[in-house]
Amino acid sequence: MKTREAAVAGYFYDANPSRLQHHINELLNAASADDEVVPEALIVPHAGYIYSGSTAACAFRCLLSDPDQVKRVLLLGPAHRVYVSGMAIPSVDRFATPLGEVELDRDALDLIARLPGVQVSDEAHRDEHSLEVQLPFLQTVLKDFTLVPVVVGAAAADQVAAVVDALAGDPHTLVVISSDLSHFLNYRDAQRVDSATCAHIVARSTTLSGDEACGARAINGLMASSMGRSHRVALLHACNSGDTAGTPDRVVGYAAFALY
Repeated sequence: MKTREAAVAGYFYDANPSRLQHHINELLNAASADDEVVPEALIVPHAGYIYSGSTAACAFRCLLSDPDQVKRVLLLGPAHRVYVSGMAIPSVDRFATPLGEVELDRDALDLIARLPGVQVSDEAHRDEHSLEVQLPFLQTVLKDFTLVPVVVGAAAADQVAAVVDALAGDPHTLVVISSDLSHFLNYRDAQRVDSATCAHIVARSTTLSGDEACGARAINGLMASSMGRSHRVALLHACNSGDTAGTPDRVVGYAAFALY
């Protein structure tokens, strides 16, 4: 059995299990909650927890009302480390974090491996943080689940939508899209750009650009899927790194959304 080991523990989040668990619990306890939203999909940021963890927690807290409902998570995030033509899935059996190992759903991975644009690449996953940083939150809020991790590169919206449609029809599958918003604008400009981007996401746009969201291709694919076309989208929280742990002259935008 092969395991993808944690690559950014100690960098994006604490490598010590007890300190990591304490930090996540603090973030979840402090997060605002909308009890009326029972999500079937989430869009969450993927920066270091000191920057975007409070925003991510507003999304993951929605799962606490019924943690037994989710048995499988389809997790899609952008490629940062290597170029990916289409989408990449791993060949390993587990993903590890300081909180333990998460079993991959090999049957589901084998299913989507046959779809256009999907390739097997452990290299694409080895150092990729956009998926990894979501796992400790998921390990905390869900009882027991398997994982289907997909790194999204140069993939068309209909290709990503086909992956979502292949698995999201299962009522026990949660879709999680990992994406930050604008990068390295000043605080005022980031607020303006990110506000417009959030409005586009709530309106279920399928034409976001990389300047608006680094996970634009994954978001576009979600919105082009059957789920995206039929579900409502709620903005749960938005801020930028100037509101959390960064300076206001060069910020990164974050937002959390739920599809329900």
